[in-house]
Amino acid sequence: MTRLTSTLAAAVAFALLATGPAPANDSVASMGAGGLVLEKSDGITMLSEDLYVSAREVRVKYRFVNHTDEPIVTLVAFPMPDIEPGYMTDVGGRLEDPAHMVPFITWVEDRAVWTEVQQTAVLNGADVTARLTALGLPLAPQAQSTWDALRALSEPEVRAMERDGLVDVSENDAGGVEWAMPAWTLRTIHYWQQYFHPGEEVEIEHLYAPAIGGTVMTMVGRSDDVPGAMDEYQARYCMDETFVGAARRRATAGESMAETWLDYVLTTGANWSGPIRDFRMVVDKGSPDNLVSFCAEGVRRISPTQFEVRRTDYTPSRDLNVLILEGVRSSE
Repeated sequence: MTRLTSTLAAAVAFALLATGPAPANDSVASMGAGGLVLEKSDGITMLSEDLYVSAREVRVKYRFVNHTDEPIVTLVAFPMPDIEPGYMTDVGGRLEDPAHMVPFITWVEDRAVWTEVQQTAVLNGADVTARLTALGLPLAPQAQSTWDALRALSEPEVRAMERDGLVDVSENDAGGVEWAMPAWTLRTIHYWQQYFHPGEEVEIEHLYAPAIGGTVMTMVGRSDDVPGAMDEYQARYCMDETFVGAARRRATAGESMAETWLDYVLTTGANWSGPIRDFRMVVDKGSPDNLVSFCAEGVRRISPTQFEVRRTDYTPSRDLNVLILEGVRSSE
């Protein structure tokens, strides 16, 4: 008999998905009460993961095997980067197509697979999707259609949203609402139903343009560093003195260093049976002149822009956070 570990319903009332803000390793999922839930699989092993991460694209290829004697049919889910509110967010895709705001392609055994999409609006960890939908608001905080819909709301409706932290309001000279800026985050996950034959390997591949964050300038390496200001950066990106010193020298030479942040959730790789037998990761900093820092052991430079990590029988214990510094010489 076929062992069904999950059932894909034709219509599901989606609620908040409890996943992190970054794209993640594939995980087995089940469609339970309240939406899609990532869960551990005892019957499927990840034989290999080959991951390439850059600011332009992310590519990842997996090989799985069902090591049981029975077929397994399950949902496989891939969380995408959160789309944060704000003027400066770079989502890398089409702002007016919320379901495909970040381009995403999936292949299974070299055949393209259509993925379903679950989206929720989140504010301080709470699902506010129903609230926004009831007001006729799109969920994408960056979309022009969302801003247009906010302008069409009455002032009492906007003020109520402001009180609840859903929007930031700018007032006109008369004290009325000039405009309202979304304060919620859009969370997206792609998923599909996958059949795993007993004893057979399955290759799954994803390609997408990442949503990246960053700043137009950095405190890394600046002479006016405040003690403790870099503690969070150090914990997140494992900066060494070589990295910080290079940033300091370039700042002294008159370059303004801009930051790019890339995140990838590796820890969901532990949701499969046993460790990842063969793990390879390449981080590409884009330009030979850029500086890059991230937390990993056994990092090896394989090109002027690429850094490789290889592990066997690997169980990820932390996620990947990449900091790229790009210097722009100040004009006189």
